[in-house]
Amino acid sequence: MSQSGTLILIMSIAVLAPLLSYGIGRWLPVPLVIFEIVLGVLVGPDVLGWAGAGEVIDTLSNLGLAMLIFLAGYEIEFDKVRGDTLKRSVGAWLISLAVGLALGMLLTGASKGVYIGTALTSTALGTVLPVLRDAGDLRSRFGSVMMAMGAVGEFGPIIAMALLLSGRSPGKSTVLLAAFALLTAGAVLWAMRPRRPWFSNVIAKTLHSSGQFAVRLVVLLLALMLGASDALGLDTLLGAFAAGMITRLVLQGAAPESAGEVLAKIEAMGFGFLVPIFFVVTGIEFDLDALLSGGRALLLLPVFLLLFLLVRGLPVYALAPRDLLGRDRSALTLFASTALPLVVAITTIGVDDGVLKSEEAAALVGAAMVSVLVFPLVGLKLRRERVGSEGGGVVVRVSGPPGSRPRRAA
Repeated sequence: MSQSGTLILIMSIAVLAPLLSYGIGRWLPVPLVIFEIVLGVLVGPDVLGWAGAGEVIDTLSNLGLAMLIFLAGYEIEFDKVRGDTLKRSVGAWLISLAVGLALGMLLTGASKGVYIGTALTSTALGTVLPVLRDAGDLRSRFGSVMMAMGAVGEFGPIIAMALLLSGRSPGKSTVLLAAFALLTAGAVLWAMRPRRPWFSNVIAKTLHSSGQFAVRLVVLLLALMLGASDALGLDTLLGAFAAGMITRLVLQGAAPESAGEVLAKIEAMGFGFLVPIFFVVTGIEFDLDALLSGGRALLLLPVFLLLFLLVRGLPVYALAPRDLLGRDRSALTLFASTALPLVVAITTIGVDDGVLKSEEAAALVGAAMVSVLVFPLVGLKLRRERVGSEGGGVVVRVSGPPGSRPRRAA
C-alpha cells in the first residue's frame, strides 16, 4: 500500500478506536491506546498485511512520540512534585535502575542487560495521565504523587539512554548532558522572566484567529529543544520533555488566563493527530511473527511483565509517601509499572545496534502492551474500592445529554 493509503488507514483506525473505547467502556474501561495498538497489529504485515512502514509514516510516528513526551512534560506541576515527594520519586527510580541493570545483566548478559534493565525502569506517564484525567483523579493527592513518580520514571530512563545506550564514553555523554542542561536552564530562566503586556495581548487576540501566535510559539519551542538535543547527539525525547516543562512556565507566567485554552489546542493537535499515529504504527511495526514463532519469546513475555512490577513497582510501593495507604499504595504501584513508549524506543535502539534479537524486543514490547491494558484497569478498580469504602459513594461519569449531572454511585 502507498504511504498516502497507509496514512488514510491509520487515521481511520484513529477515528474507530475512540468509538470502540466508548462502546466497550460502558462495561470495561479499556485504555484507548490498546485499541490503537491492537488495530495496528491487525492491519500490519503479520496479520492482514494492509499497512507497512515508510519514511513519511515513520517521521509522523516519531513526531507523535515526541508530542506524547512533550505533553507529559507540560503536565508536571512543580509546586506539587517537589520536596519529600520528589525525593522519594528519585530514590525509587534509582533503586529501580540498580535492580533493573543487575537483573538484566544476570539474566541476559552485560550488553543486553543494559537495554533491558533501562527499559524496565520506565513509566508511561504520557499514557497514564489521560487515564487519570478521564477518571477525575489527576488533580487529587494520588494524582500528584503519581505525577511525580511518573515524571521521574519518564525523565530518568531518557537520561539513562543518553549515558548508557548512546555508544559514547560515559565521560563524553556526561559533558553533552551537562551542555544540554545549561541550555535548558537558560531556557527556563528566559521562560520565567516577566513578559510585557503586549505578549499576553497578542496571545489573547490571536487565540481565535488565523494567527494562532501561542500555538506557533509552542511548536517553535518544541522544535528548538528537539533540535538542541539532536545537535548534541542526545535522544530527542529529552528535548521533547524539556520543551513541555519550559512551555508550561512560559504560558503560566505570561498568559495564565489563556494557558488552558492554548493547552487544549496543543492536546487537540497531539491526541487528535500525531499521538494516535505513534500508537497505531507501534502496532503495525510490532513483530508478532517473532513473538509467536518461537516458544522462548512467548515465555519471556510474562517474565518481563512480572519484572515491570518487581523492578519498577516494588521500589515505588516501598518509597510512596506515608499518607498513601492500602489500595492507594497498590494502585500507585500498578500505574508506575505501566510502560510502553520508552520501551518501544529502547528496544528499537537495541535491535538497530544488533544487541537485542527481534523476538526479545517483541517480548519486551508485548509485555509493555499488556501492562498498558491490565495495570491501569486494576489500579482504577483499587482506587474506586478505596473511595467507596470511605462511605458516601463515588462520583462516576455517566454518558448522557450535554449538561447532565454526574451520578453518585452507592
